[in-house]
Amino acid sequence: MSIGAGIFLLVVGAILAFAVDLQVAGIDLKTIGYILMLAGLVGVILGIVLITRRRQSVSTTRSAVDPASGEQTTRQTTERDPLI
Repeated sequence: MSIGAGIFLLVVGAILAFAVDLQVAGIDLKTIGYILMLAGLVGVILGIVLITRRRQSVSTTRSAVDPASGEQTTRQTTERDPLI
């Protein structure tokens, strides 16, 4: 779930919990609003965690001298999180 979807659920849940004064038989809209707000909060937190995890990468640079020719060689590698 993206951060935007989590914020959307938070807003819809707050509207149902605090702004709507409608009685529906067999359904408590305040409870549904609180459930949507909780789901939205979890979605925002997970979205933030996944964004911070996505940016992790490791860059390694190695330099060595070729014994045959005497030239210096440099190798650079970048390893990223496999869950991207």
